[in-house]
Amino acid sequence: MNDSTWGAPQGAGYWGAPEMGAAPAGPAYDVRGAQQTRPMPIVPDVPDAGRDADDRDDRNQDAARVSGPLFRDEKPQEPMSTPLSPPTPPKKRAGRDLRAAIGVGLGLGVLVAGSLFVVKAVFVGVVALAVVVGLWELTSRLKERKGINVPLVPLAVGGAAMVVAGYVREAEGAWVAMALTALAVLVWRMTEPPEGYLKDVTAGVFSVFYVPFLATFVTMMLTADDGAWRVLTFLLLTVVSDTGAYAVGWRFGTHKLAPRISPGKTREGLFGAVGFAMAAGALCMEFLIDGGTWWQGLLMGLAVAASATLGDLGESMIKRDLGIKDMGTLLPGHGGIMDRLDSLLPSAPVVWLLLVLFVGSG
Repeated sequence: MNDSTWGAPQGAGYWGAPEMGAAPAGPAYDVRGAQQTRPMPIVPDVPDAGRDADDRDDRNQDAARVSGPLFRDEKPQEPMSTPLSPPTPPKKRAGRDLRAAIGVGLGLGVLVAGSLFVVKAVFVGVVALAVVVGLWELTSRLKERKGINVPLVPLAVGGAAMVVAGYVREAEGAWVAMALTALAVLVWRMTEPPEGYLKDVTAGVFSVFYVPFLATFVTMMLTADDGAWRVLTFLLLTVVSDTGAYAVGWRFGTHKLAPRISPGKTREGLFGAVGFAMAAGALCMEFLIDGGTWWQGLLMGLAVAASATLGDLGESMIKRDLGIKDMGTLLPGHGGIMDRLDSLLPSAPVVWLLLVLFVGSG
């Protein structure tokens, strides 16, 4: 065996001190002296130490190729740089599915108009159904988000009765039905443990006033000889106010109206609501209401724009407190029934009162 095939090359695996040279191999080598001056060299695990130098060089070149991306004269490839383009300003988009919202809105309009001008009793039933569904949405969210258990059964029965009483007995019937419904809520809640009683009945009485009582003013308008046209005027003014606020605010809105309550509403949108509602009010009072004049419609449109905006902000305040975006998911593109009643409910007593003052209750 020659020197070229003796284990690892000189110094490989040698852990001794740097100043101590490696002992020469061969017959003249003093074994006892080597044991005193250097430890046993650690030889790497080489499968075949007798392999020739060419195979060893090939293996080293392969390892170099695998160990890194650079070998021989190859240079690292720089990533391709793309020229920076100026950022594109974000486009304004509606927060909801506009097609679904328009389709559902048209469907509701056909249902309301058909029942309003065909059989008044059917329209009263539509209002009562909307009230019951709205109460269900409101009480469900109160229970889910705040743990408030409002009795739904007396609310639903009493709310529907209030709507019918407003149509049959007008204001007197509405007040009596409201008082009886609130009393029913107090008694019904007594069947459960007393913990949270005050909180639950307070929310129940609020629900009685907020949804069914305000809705009774719609059916009270219907009792007049031109009741269908009065209700249509009320609906048109509220819808036009909301549409004007949305269109103008979406296109020109920059100044927030109430950012802590509803960040999407702007002052420009409020001006749009006022302008659209006043124009619609002048037309409705002049051509739809017997004895009405255009200037009365201007005042009514202004009042409806204010009440609709306050109603929308009021429900936004409730939803902020509950930590939700919509009261429900029943109406695609709109949310729930309460998300459509938010501006209609507070506008109903305003329109009813102004119509009584301007043209009488008959």
